[in-house]
Amino acid sequence: MLEKISSGMFTGNGPIKILYPGLAISKKDTGIGSIGRIDHPNIQINTVIPMHPHINDEILSYFRTGTAEHSDSEGFVKTIGKKRLMLMKAGKSFYHEEKILGRDEPLEGLQIFIRPGKKDLKPEVVFLDLEDLHSENEWRLLASPATETPFQFSSQTWLYDTKLLKNTSTQLPEGFDNLTSLLYVFRGEVIVNGEINLGKMESLVIKCEQVVISTDDADAELVLFITDEDAEIFDGGMYSGNKV
Repeated sequence: MLEKISSGMFTGNGPIKILYPGLAISKKDTGIGSIGRIDHPNIQINTVIPMHPHINDEILSYFRTGTAEHSDSEGFVKTIGKKRLMLMKAGKSFYHEEKILGRDEPLEGLQIFIRPGKKDLKPEVVFLDLEDLHSENEWRLLASPATETPFQFSSQTWLYDTKLLKNTSTQLPEGFDNLTSLLYVFRGEVIVNGEINLGKMESLVIKCEQVVISTDDADAELVLFITDEDAEIFDGGMYSGNKV
């Protein structure tokens, strides 16, 4: 199955656009397996997102431009941005605040809401300093259920990214033939199997299909989500949970 999700599926009139990917393929679940919700913020400098709660969400902050000062109920105060990513595992209760700093460009990226494997896990915050901003023409594994990856999800979820240079092709990472993938275009354009065109903020649900992802005369920045839809999850999270 190949199902395109257009940018028109995003909701929200403000600087944060919200995607419930499951609504593109089902009327029963706003998410796809453990992929609960994807936010694409583009927030101007000197903006404050006040302290607010999360319950049973695992949120990966993946920003590509700008910086923000993060503070939370676990006592962390750190600057995050394009080369420092953050995973917040909210568990039973967690509060945080973001201040978009006025030192450079607006804050643009993804806030990725993953459903936890179980309810009410212990809150945890993990930071990752990237050696390189981009992984060119190679899928970079950022998060998985395995302890050896930089970020660890409690559910059967994998997150990759790559910058696919112009006039280049790639396929999905090996070993996930029976799982569900969601290919997201953060920037640029790609063509899948020579016939499906995807632009910025568009995505493609892939199940039991071999795909070739190609660029034309410009680079593209891609994020890849993989989920085992048969694995255990808790789908009642405050933001990641099913809203149907």
